[in-house]
Amino acid sequence: MHKQIEEIQQVVDDVLSMAKRLGATQAEASMSKVQGIAVTSRLKDVETVEFTNDGGLGIAVYVGKHKGSASTADLSADALKLTVEKAIEIARYTSEDPFTGLAEAEFMAQHNPDLDLYHPQPLDTEHAIRQAILAETAALDADPRITNSDGGSYHANLGLKVYGNSHGVNLGYPSSRYSLSCVVIGEHQGDMQRDYSYTVARNAADLTDPVSIGQEAARNTLGRLNPRKVRTGRMPVLFHREVAPGLFGHFVSAISGGSLYRKSSFLLDHKGKQVMPDWLTIEERPHLKGALASSNFDNEGVVTRDMTIVEKGVLQDYLLTSYSARKLGMQTNGHAGGIHNWLVGHSGLSDPDMLAELGTGLLVTELMGQGVNVVTGDYSRGAAGFWVENGQIQYPVSEITVAGNLRDMLMNIRVIGAEQETRGSVHTGSVLIDNMHVAGD
Repeated sequence: MHKQIEEIQQVVDDVLSMAKRLGATQAEASMSKVQGIAVTSRLKDVETVEFTNDGGLGIAVYVGKHKGSASTADLSADALKLTVEKAIEIARYTSEDPFTGLAEAEFMAQHNPDLDLYHPQPLDTEHAIRQAILAETAALDADPRITNSDGGSYHANLGLKVYGNSHGVNLGYPSSRYSLSCVVIGEHQGDMQRDYSYTVARNAADLTDPVSIGQEAARNTLGRLNPRKVRTGRMPVLFHREVAPGLFGHFVSAISGGSLYRKSSFLLDHKGKQVMPDWLTIEERPHLKGALASSNFDNEGVVTRDMTIVEKGVLQDYLLTSYSARKLGMQTNGHAGGIHNWLVGHSGLSDPDMLAELGTGLLVTELMGQGVNVVTGDYSRGAAGFWVENGQIQYPVSEITVAGNLRDMLMNIRVIGAEQETRGSVHTGSVLIDNMHVAGD
């Protein structure tokens, strides 16, 4: 793999040199290669087997303050030359933008330590099929009310990425990602429901075993059968840890440079102001070993660093790329391409403790629709979950809407659970928010 990275780094170097010869004042290029296998099963039999072997190069050139970009999946010498020429040609026709250009040289990553992101194993078709079918079989055999399946699915991807620019940066790293999921359908007394379970990891050895995934998919599905509605009103809402990262995803959008310089955020001019309860802190840790969102540098080659995003409820920083930073008169902080492992503080409560803290109210386990306005903070989404009384789950609920304003919702976070969701870029427990509007009957 190291030899492949060196070969790709040479290609990136050649492309950048070509861009300079053809008139670019600055240039950056990224190249990736991915090999993978994807298997799906349905009703305990193989449905699809797919192999991937993809690669591509993208280049952005700057002729003064004019930008052009192009990409190619053909990595032959002639195709690479044509791609660079097209990017230069495009740049000559684009409008001048005083804020465009590479991130400043002083912010570039200089080192690329191992973050334990690469755990290769053979792309074994038989193993992949076995994992998918074992998960689906465990779900279908769990209970006679599990009557159908949308399938088991196993994915394995081995990839590498190289980024270089005319500041002299040329860094690359390999990574791996494995996942297993199962979706089944249950039926009881004329009602049909669907639910799932999944596991994902950099190392296949860290995946939850397929039988457990199937059994959890069955339990989740059975728990949703014969739902009711709840009465419309205001009440506390507990967002289960599997859906809670979405709440912080809206917060990410609101404090991202693009939303801020366009003045399309409900948190405009909120740096240094309280946006969450004073007990809550959110930290970003880009260099966690083996984590799904770890990286030494962002998509512009800017070094990533540990940051405190929210400290005791106060917003400490925005999420900036080089372009958005210039528009705002600030400095980039390594967020081209997204966030890197947010660790959301918690209240030390277990899942049963969180239900007890909820008392009587709504536990949300699924959110639907796109009813979120980051400009105003208005939030309204379809939901499903469970009605809870005195800290005990009573029955499933569906066809309801949960609504509020994100500014109030973030401030009204009462507690966050200690049992955390870590299968993404936001690591958080379940989130209990007071005084939300729930529309049902």
